[in-house]
Amino acid sequence: MRIAQIAPLYESVPPFAYGATERVVSYLTEELVARGHDVTLYASADSTTAARLVPICPRGLWRDAQVWDTQTHHLRQLARVIRDADYFDVVHFHGEPLHFAWAERLPCRTLTTLHGRLLPHDHGPLFREFARVPVVSISASQRQPVPWANWQGTVHHGLPLDEFAFQPMAGPYLLFLGRMMPEKRPDLAIEIARRSGLPLKIAAKVHPGERDYFRERIDPLLRRSTAFTEYLGEVGGLARRQLIANARALLLPIEWDEPFGMVMIEAMACGTPVIAFRRGAVPELLEDGVSGLIVDNVDEAIQAVGRVVDIERGACRREFERRFTAARMTDDYLTIYDTLLARDTSGQPQATGSQPTTVGSLAGAPLAR
Repeated sequence: MRIAQIAPLYESVPPFAYGATERVVSYLTEELVARGHDVTLYASADSTTAARLVPICPRGLWRDAQVWDTQTHHLRQLARVIRDADYFDVVHFHGEPLHFAWAERLPCRTLTTLHGRLLPHDHGPLFREFARVPVVSISASQRQPVPWANWQGTVHHGLPLDEFAFQPMAGPYLLFLGRMMPEKRPDLAIEIARRSGLPLKIAAKVHPGERDYFRERIDPLLRRSTAFTEYLGEVGGLARRQLIANARALLLPIEWDEPFGMVMIEAMACGTPVIAFRRGAVPELLEDGVSGLIVDNVDEAIQAVGRVVDIERGACRREFERRFTAARMTDDYLTIYDTLLARDTSGQPQATGSQPTTVGSLAGAPLAR
């Protein structure tokens, strides 16, 4: 099958550290290539892949100090995909829905995985306007605000089996990992750790739009709690994997309807239990008492810290292997690809175009035809 994977350009594929969507795109792309499919990845030039890479910008946009308007780069990416579309059987989009207006005009099947939170007032009119565009949710919780979209299924994210090593022994610290934003409540993680009497490690990226929040709300808390809280900044690679594996528990005191929460399944893969608030996809992903503990407030979270020693770390790993592998995720997507291709294709051209050219892509050179 000829498949295009269209990644957001904010981070490389895979990302250095933060970037759940780009990480998922990488896992899916590499698994598809390993299974013998002809895969082309449209992403930033600093991406690493076994697929054919069509680079759109020199590096992830969030790591390029000269970039101000990220939409201009995503529009160029879309133009490249449109020009190459007759080569593919399926084009799989993972970014913002800029392509919706063109999706039904492309000479191939399209699929869009929506990775963010969906809002009825914003996304509702979009999905009604483009009611035939096939979309996939990453959790049942994510699709609840807009049940009328053209849902093709729900595909939970997955990780390669060997991406995170199982750690049978719990470490001494609690962990907050992700993005430094108000909805994820790093301040509550600090309070939970302080009142539990356990050290806390915080590894979190501060985006430009959240610098004021960090400076005004979080940095003062960190300065007052240096005895038990260690702020590590953004952490990637082996250090990130070890940080998750050696934690006693991952804290996820979210106060928004998070559509998935990649870090939860990363923790499960390591055998690290998760203590999470009952919001968004948390009850869908965590098996309470098996892979973590689901709570409703700070007081319950503090009690859960005392009970987390009763969670068997081996059970966390087995839950990951049963539900959240990259192989299972790829199986699910291939089933949807096949379903899309099996539908009536009268008047729909078959993939006949030339192979997309990667040389000169950054300069906007025309693709070979």
